[in-house]
Amino acid sequence: MDLSDALGGEPGWPSQNNQQSSGGVWPGGQPNQPTWPGQPGGQPAWPGQQQPGQPGGQPAWPGQQQPGQPGGQPAWPGQQQPGQPGGQPAWPGQQQPGQPGGQPAWPGQQQPGQISQPTAPGWPSPSPGPGPAQPTAPQHSSLKVPYDLNLPNGCYDKMLITIRGTVNQNAKMFTINLTKGNDIAMHFNPRFNDQGKKTIVRNSQIGNTWGKEEREHNHFPFTQGQPFEMKIMCTNSEFKVAVNSSHILEFKHRIRDIQSIKHLVIYNDVTLTSVEIDKL
Repeated sequence: MDLSDALGGEPGWPSQNNQQSSGGVWPGGQPNQPTWPGQPGGQPAWPGQQQPGQPGGQPAWPGQQQPGQPGGQPAWPGQQQPGQPGGQPAWPGQQQPGQPGGQPAWPGQQQPGQISQPTAPGWPSPSPGPGPAQPTAPQHSSLKVPYDLNLPNGCYDKMLITIRGTVNQNAKMFTINLTKGNDIAMHFNPRFNDQGKKTIVRNSQIGNTWGKEEREHNHFPFTQGQPFEMKIMCTNSEFKVAVNSSHILEFKHRIRDIQSIKHLVIYNDVTLTSVEIDKL
């Protein structure tokens, strides 16, 4: 199946190629290293170092005093100068005494309690919208396997389930089920030795009867003893599954009333790190 067809037009769903080109020249397209603004060509001096033919008294690093200049040069953020009031601003993410917690971080730095999205370009950010609001923190204080998470609002369009964990060292299989009462809406079962092959079996069980198995997928992304991040996105027509930021497969809904799917169950040969629910 072509990946663009598999994605079903979902903007930003993880692709299989997340690499971006790197490199580039300094702004302005200069082939060599740029000069400091206002200086002639040639390599600039560090602040405080005098260049031939230039007047003395080059600026010093913040906090360093030059001869003939008044004291009290500005300090690096967070460094206090004599005679200045305390509480200078800190680098983003560094908390100062007497300031509230949660200073902003450098761009791309994750704050505690935030969800890390895949690195694929255009991956959608969580945004408020129609539908029940879901908390973004891990949903269970205990991640012991077997793991059973109640979904009080059921499943809904643009619901995103993020599962992080590690496959056990000698794993034979592990299982993820989304259930409605005694019925299984989606049975997701990676097997490491199914008649000598690695495969992901999907199925449903309705009225104690198993449906038709699905075994086709792009590739097998799990490795014994290795960590993984798996995302299950629910739409109005199917579940989409991505592992380690690569789209793997889709599973069409066999139970159409997706709001009645109230539990997420995980068991067998896996160790869980976190399970999170969000809305795209």
